[in-house]
Amino acid sequence: MNFRQISAAERTATMFPLQAYAFMSSPWPAGEEESYRRRMRFFETAVSLVAEEDGRALAGVAALRMRQNVRGLVHDMAGVASVSSHPSARRRGLVRELLQRLLRQMKDEGAAVSALYPFRASFYARFGYVGIPRQRTATFAPEGLRELVRAELPGEVELLPMSEGFRAYDDLTRELVGQVHGFAVFDEVRTAEFRDDKLWVAVARAEGRVVGAVRYRVDSYGGDLVASDLLHSGPLGRALLLQFFARHVDQVARVVVRLGPDEVPDLWATDFAVVTEGRVEYPRQGGPMVRVLDMEALTGSRAGPGAVTIEIADDDLIGGIWHLESDGSDGRSCTLAVTKGTNPAATLSAAGFSALLYGVLDPIEVVTRGLGQVSPAAIPALTSMFPRQMPYLFADF
Repeated sequence: MNFRQISAAERTATMFPLQAYAFMSSPWPAGEEESYRRRMRFFETAVSLVAEEDGRALAGVAALRMRQNVRGLVHDMAGVASVSSHPSARRRGLVRELLQRLLRQMKDEGAAVSALYPFRASFYARFGYVGIPRQRTATFAPEGLRELVRAELPGEVELLPMSEGFRAYDDLTRELVGQVHGFAVFDEVRTAEFRDDKLWVAVARAEGRVVGAVRYRVDSYGGDLVASDLLHSGPLGRALLLQFFARHVDQVARVVVRLGPDEVPDLWATDFAVVTEGRVEYPRQGGPMVRVLDMEALTGSRAGPGAVTIEIADDDLIGGIWHLESDGSDGRSCTLAVTKGTNPAATLSAAGFSALLYGVLDPIEVVTRGLGQVSPAAIPALTSMFPRQMPYLFADF
């Protein structure tokens, strides 16, 4: 078996057949391979690995170079994607070996964290990943926001095709990655593909500054307006975009829009009827998963006050004994310092520590989920240092 890294140009001959069989209708339609080949210019910076036997690719994995905010610190992130294998090669450990090689390489190249969307969460849990919230959707009739139509808001919304609104939309996402816990963006090479999306983008501005944006399509007259993430930098941006949706009252029956974990759509208006749904099912709609790749790179993250020493067991990437300390005595908000330590008060798996850092589990839940053992003395410090904070993983990949 030969394991090697391939170029973007090689992906069509090696990874495309595996991905097409795994994720598309099969046999795949004519023209799909050529469409895939044309897209490969947007994958020039991706790290793609394959396992080959007798010159034939049997499995492949890739990491997209991304940036992610984790507790106020923006890190290089490995967005794992394109994980697929030939049916005859499954259950042979090829994907496991490729993933181990990929994560090690991405850490060596500076990635501190990683995220993915799993076909089955239990498979990736073996690699130290832990689940975080899936994006939800809100579905509502636009007339439910009629009170917003009459509101005089200090701003305006511009309707543009994505090709013209791309720069404003992309600039907003790169602003939000510095502000929103869990938010992630692709590098400029991968992001450039979205400029060609056949979608509208509504761009909300106030005092000349972009404060909100949403991509969408209208599937039919009297049908649905289907939107991607409702992105905004605050309440005004949200209100301007919702007002824009409300003005489609005589055109569409429903608006369907994706939301971050902090949105509460039932409070958007009075007498507002809305269905908010977050669906997780396998293999097509797995909730996202994350993990830490580099402990020392976490120094500088926002954290509550406290100090504790932990051991991360049985992990080739972040295993060892680590002293974690945060101190706000200088009058500023606390920041985390990570150094080598001794005499741990807690033993965590990589997934258990990642759950604490990302804010999806507290120390008691880490124990009850079987992700570690925490002494009673360590619980207050870990609870204080890593308060619950739901991450918003904006990027789909």
